[in-house]
Amino acid sequence: MAQTLGLKAYFRLGIQAKMHIHWGVSAWVIALLVLLPILAVFGLALWPQDENIWPHLWETVLGHYISTTLMLMLGVGLLSACIGVSTAWLTSLYEFPGRRIFEWALLLPFAMPAYVIAYVYTDLLEYAGSVQTYLRTVFAWQSPHDYWFPPIRSLGGAIAMLTLVLYPYVFMLARAAFLEQSPSLRDASRLLGCSAWGSFWRISLPIARPAIAVGLALVLMETLNDFGTVDYFAVRTLTAGLYDVWLNMGNLSGAAQIAVVMLVFVLTLMGLENFARRKQKMFSRQDGFRASARIPLQGSKAMWASLLCTLPLTLGFLIPFALLARHAWVYFDVSWTPTFFSHAWNSFYLSSLAAILALVLGVLLAYGKRLVPHPALQVGVRCAGLGYAMPGAVLAVGVMIPFSRFDHALDAWMQASFGISTGLVLSGTLVTLIFAYLVRFLAVAIGSLDSSLAKVTPSMDMAARSLGCQPKEVLWRVHLPLIRPGLLTAGLVVFVDCMKELPATLILRPFGFDTLATHVYQYASDELLEESALAALVIVLVGILPVILISRAIVGQRRT
Repeated sequence: MAQTLGLKAYFRLGIQAKMHIHWGVSAWVIALLVLLPILAVFGLALWPQDENIWPHLWETVLGHYISTTLMLMLGVGLLSACIGVSTAWLTSLYEFPGRRIFEWALLLPFAMPAYVIAYVYTDLLEYAGSVQTYLRTVFAWQSPHDYWFPPIRSLGGAIAMLTLVLYPYVFMLARAAFLEQSPSLRDASRLLGCSAWGSFWRISLPIARPAIAVGLALVLMETLNDFGTVDYFAVRTLTAGLYDVWLNMGNLSGAAQIAVVMLVFVLTLMGLENFARRKQKMFSRQDGFRASARIPLQGSKAMWASLLCTLPLTLGFLIPFALLARHAWVYFDVSWTPTFFSHAWNSFYLSSLAAILALVLGVLLAYGKRLVPHPALQVGVRCAGLGYAMPGAVLAVGVMIPFSRFDHALDAWMQASFGISTGLVLSGTLVTLIFAYLVRFLAVAIGSLDSSLAKVTPSMDMAARSLGCQPKEVLWRVHLPLIRPGLLTAGLVVFVDCMKELPATLILRPFGFDTLATHVYQYASDELLEESALAALVIVLVGILPVILISRAIVGQRRT
């Protein structure tokens, strides 16, 4: 009898696997499309089609690119960790004036693209800017030789700009980790004689270290991805070098070789992040959360806590936002033109289309993972999310290689067969750009939708299937209505990320096609920040929307 039941279960599982095999095939097709740019970069780097300039790069500029990139990542990582961890600790454990505002407002710099804040502070702090002009007036300085002022367009300036907009990654994850810690651990340490600093250093920080490491990995990946800031500040990182070798020297193979070096950085960071996530599981609390009363700060301690939280918020959001708003108001008549509307429309419909496609593919992958919890499918879904770790410049190289090969092969076949030249069918069109957006931001949709589906109890699936619904009907009639908030969140985040994306858009856009991001980049590069302020302000205002959603989620974790 037991053997008969075992055979029935075996055949039932076999039939179920055949019914859902198309989900697994679809997941791996999507995963291979995401991996295609990575494989193309490695292939062209190993077998260059253009002049092999690797020996020249190795002997001349590659070492400088790598060292500058490492110093930039080290500086941004250290400062982001200091700001993110300290503000997360204060807003999680202490009560001081403005704490309830800071716990969500410290995320606002998320909405400010790094290249925008770089343009704003350069306009403010350079020799002809307001700050130095005021200092020369007050102290009667006549020339730069009369005083010293730290140069904004430098490696230190790039570190400062990137830190101001990237520290929220560490703040968000560190604060969540601090809130999840059992208050009894800190209470026990205090009973054993530990000071507040000792309790933080010996108890809370080690437990939160895995979450902080994940936040730092994200910060470093975004630092490696940045192009607008380092290009404007003339900081020669790997990203700037890739752009220079490809577009200025016209050597795609050399760009692919630099891209491989960047991918080594990315793979190292992904390995560290994965290790940190495994450690995080070991430290996660299994008991219920018991909220503890925050420690009230009085006098100078409260003042310093409020000041420490005010500085990154003011420097990272309030000052740049105020300057952009002022420029947009003063130069409104110059900026409010048909060209502005054209760029805004390009950004809107391009980002909307990419977000809709990302949602469709994300639902397909997340639901397939739920239907068929097979290791092969799990690996496929994970591979489909690898594109988010790829820097935009590397992704642009990887997308251009197969698309241009396809165009040239199609053109050669059409000319040989029909005597017709097809030209560039895919490369140099919006198809290429949208594909790059999907590869880069599909992971955002998958993560949000996967977590939303995980909250739907499996009994809902079983009840619908018992009523005769097929998997597609269960998805359409049960899951999609239940995960509507997750769909909206995922779509909004992908939309905003596409709006702000600069490196891939700058490289892959069709000739004469501009978005708000490329418009701001070009005008700011020509020292016309005032005329691009309106476009930059629109990007920032759109970027605030997902920050509001994240802030509401974080504030909702703990209300006292």
